[in-house]
Amino acid sequence: MNLSETEFMRYIKRFDTSSFRIIIGSREHAVGENPPEFTVKINNPPKISDLLACTSLTLGEAYMDGDIEIEGDLYEALCHFLSQINKFSSDSKKIRKIIFTKPTVRNQRKEISAHYDIGNDFYRLWLDESMSYSCGIFENENDSLYTAQKNKVHHIIEKLELRDGMSLLDIGCGWGFLLTEAAKMYNITGVGITLSLEQKKFFEEEIKANGLENRLEVRLIDYRELPSLNTEFDCIVSVGMLEHVGRKNYRLFMECVKKVLKNGGLFLLHYISSLRESPGDAWIKKYIFPGGMIPSLREIINIAGDIDFYTIDVESLRRHYTKTLLDWNTNFQRHRSEIEEMFDKKFARMWELYLCSCAAVFSNGIADLHQILFTNGVNNNLPMLRRH
Repeated sequence: MNLSETEFMRYIKRFDTSSFRIIIGSREHAVGENPPEFTVKINNPPKISDLLACTSLTLGEAYMDGDIEIEGDLYEALCHFLSQINKFSSDSKKIRKIIFTKPTVRNQRKEISAHYDIGNDFYRLWLDESMSYSCGIFENENDSLYTAQKNKVHHIIEKLELRDGMSLLDIGCGWGFLLTEAAKMYNITGVGITLSLEQKKFFEEEIKANGLENRLEVRLIDYRELPSLNTEFDCIVSVGMLEHVGRKNYRLFMECVKKVLKNGGLFLLHYISSLRESPGDAWIKKYIFPGGMIPSLREIINIAGDIDFYTIDVESLRRHYTKTLLDWNTNFQRHRSEIEEMFDKKFARMWELYLCSCAAVFSNGIADLHQILFTNGVNNNLPMLRRH
């Protein structure tokens, strides 16, 4: 073995909680004492200096470039490595520019566009027909993605106690499925806001197709512009948007919500959370979600108390997100040749790594998915038990 291979093997053998095989050229190496559960093929060993600077970024880029290949189930292999994430190396000084970005309106518009404006045709290939890009709820093991997303939306609508004639604001409305369903179920008026031109275009077409022009609208504005609407809503929902706000702006986000929510009104916040405060993963932030940051549950609960948002209910949907991501990956692989033609093979490898690694992150409890229900001030008119 040359020096590069020797150093790499010394580093990789720390991940030994289960057994796997390493192939480098014509040489095979065993990690662990039991029969291998998967094989890692190394076409070009990463530099030890890069692994020490940032393990996730180095291994992620190596996989994207084809320098590392997995023989076996990619998700299972990632579950193995991510269950030992405490053994990863990270030099915050060397990755500072990737990890810490400015949460300004202008910068966050660019970051949102970089992910969500890839193209509606791309997302149509692997999302379900509702174009929902957040955790579904699988009431039954054999629920389809569409059924799971419809379950999620109806779960949210029930928590919000929506009734005919009420108004609903959706912050980060995506492609509009939640508001469309709410408008179909109840005679509500609704406003969705997004920073994605592609999402706005799609949602506007959906509003017209469903004959909801007099009840729904979508606006291309930032959450910081909400107070300028001079409107109060009966209920507010935000699904999968808080992750783009940035730690410095969590309080500002919550205060902006409060300013447009009626006294006693309900606010449901659905977001990816973490056990502890962290600046995030360098690979994800460089290639998938620029500027993305996951809040801890306690951060949001503490801020809520400070501004008189009463916490009514907290629910974890973590395992539902693992299944959602794996179903997305199944769809993605079904359309892989089209995606490679639309972009290239490196993009496809990057995206499958994103979907499978996120599934592994939720499976290992590194991340959670929480729905929190707040009231703006005291509301004594709500049902006294969750089951109602």
